[in-house]
Amino acid sequence: MSTVDGLEPAALERYFAEHVPEFRGGLTAELMQGGRSNLTYALTDGQTRWVLRRPPLGELTPSAHDMGREYRMIAALAGSGVPVARAVALADAEVLGVPFAVVEYVDGTVIRTVEQLHALPQPAITRCAHALVDVLARLHAVDPDAVGLTGFGRPEGYLTRQVQRWYDQWQRVRTRELGDMERLHAHLAANCPAESGASVVHGDFRIDNTILDPADPGTVRAVVDWEMATLGDPLADLGLHLVYADPSFAPVLSGSAASTSERLPATADLAQRYAEASGRDLGGLGFYLSLGYFKIAVIAEGIHARFRQGLTRGTGFDTVGQAVAPLAAAGLRAAHREP
Repeated sequence: MSTVDGLEPAALERYFAEHVPEFRGGLTAELMQGGRSNLTYALTDGQTRWVLRRPPLGELTPSAHDMGREYRMIAALAGSGVPVARAVALADAEVLGVPFAVVEYVDGTVIRTVEQLHALPQPAITRCAHALVDVLARLHAVDPDAVGLTGFGRPEGYLTRQVQRWYDQWQRVRTRELGDMERLHAHLAANCPAESGASVVHGDFRIDNTILDPADPGTVRAVVDWEMATLGDPLADLGLHLVYADPSFAPVLSGSAASTSERLPATADLAQRYAEASGRDLGGLGFYLSLGYFKIAVIAEGIHARFRQGLTRGTGFDTVGQAVAPLAAAGLRAAHREP
């Protein structure tokens, strides 16, 4: 195995030989496209393919990049009706200096850019958008106790903790003063409602965090990137999914985020489809939208901070910082929307 930034070849091959029964020796690895947060690699021994996820280089924000949580969630959801990759192995920091998780490689299509999405006919784009909302509703219908996730999170007080946690991370990663971020946090803290319910939440649910069937983009083969999954308010997941449609998000993904395409159904239509599929009341959706904007603004600033420190790998990170101020402003507008 040749050296790949973020991996230690000899140590990784020794680990695979001991813990991955199907491994036949001679790993090769490449850094995959995407992964604005955790580093994601495609591995193969020439016969079998896997995906390895590890935290980013540099100082980590508290509660983020938790490989154990991500792995436990994927393993628990197997057979639940929510499409996920097969869990293979979870390693502690002794092997690579940081924990990492290995799952099966799921063959399929990942649509990251507007251009990739627009290569599809309009009916396929609509089916894809509907399938994503349906999978999200299906995830929120999973009984955590039934799949072994009792105690995985604390649903009570989830929204209050989210507001405080993301503000704490903003204080940790910010590279400038932004009054709108302070105002948005103050509004969220003063208007935090009681939870609408409790379920498994993905924490970063959008089109490019799914693997789609190449023959039918309306079929989701796997939901990926579970690093922020927990038990909490399902409408936080929905709100975040909907705000990813805002064009302000595009710079976070190199300026062409598929989720921002105007050819996707309107967010109001997707919210209605979710309400019908889940039976949940969306009367207080404005708070969840503003929380979603706040969260992705903090994430974008964290990526921007790592880019400034020279700790990112891959291309397209130079635009991420441009997204933070518009996202914060959009969050303030969403906070005052009519129910």
